[in-house]
Amino acid sequence: MDIVFLGTNNAGREIYDWLCSRDEVTVRALVTTKQQLELIESIQPDVVVAVGYQHIVPEDILKIPDEGCINVHPGYLPHGRGFNPNVWSIIENLPAGATVHYMDDGIDTGEIIARERVDKSAADTGKSLYQRIERACVDLFKQTWPSIESSTVEAVPQTESDATYHQKSDFVDLCRIDPEQTYEAKELIDILRALSFPPFDNAYIEIDGEKQYIEIEVTPASEREQTERVGTIDSY
Repeated sequence: MDIVFLGTNNAGREIYDWLCSRDEVTVRALVTTKQQLELIESIQPDVVVAVGYQHIVPEDILKIPDEGCINVHPGYLPHGRGFNPNVWSIIENLPAGATVHYMDDGIDTGEIIARERVDKSAADTGKSLYQRIERACVDLFKQTWPSIESSTVEAVPQTESDATYHQKSDFVDLCRIDPEQTYEAKELIDILRALSFPPFDNAYIEIDGEKQYIEIEVTPASEREQTERVGTIDSY
């Protein structure tokens, strides 16, 4: 099976390496830019796999592979379409997870091949949640691959009434904490922990014209108690 692979994030690199190691697969090209999409037309692959690819794929390109174009999305579709679904999952209290789906002319709107929900907690940050989602993306794709390879996928349409979507500009706006705005305590904590993703600078407040970046760490009381016990020396 001939494949063109789109994307370069951590999950993408692991899936790319895994596909390259398989005897029945020939990865004909690794596409990381919009300009390289023309390779799909010249190669005519059986399937296109995208993981972390940041560009819209034109509809005429989507029609080329016989087995379709397949995306691995770090969100539990139809919840969390678009940009940084891990962040919005925390802020909007939506399900988090990974989805393997066919690509169509919309953004993360294609039929679902498989999805897996990822648990989250009140102590999660955007980074800790994303790391678990990233692992789920890789594992889910590997589990799904045999049905893709054998053309036995039974995909289902997304439920539009459950759909949520955010674009990059929504994330950019979210990062600015307005000192003149009134926030409920939980709302502000959720925003700050959702945006906490070191080493990236996300949430900030402007003081005297200068950005001051903010990130937080939430520790459950049970973990605090365990740490205290480990560091305590009893005297008799």
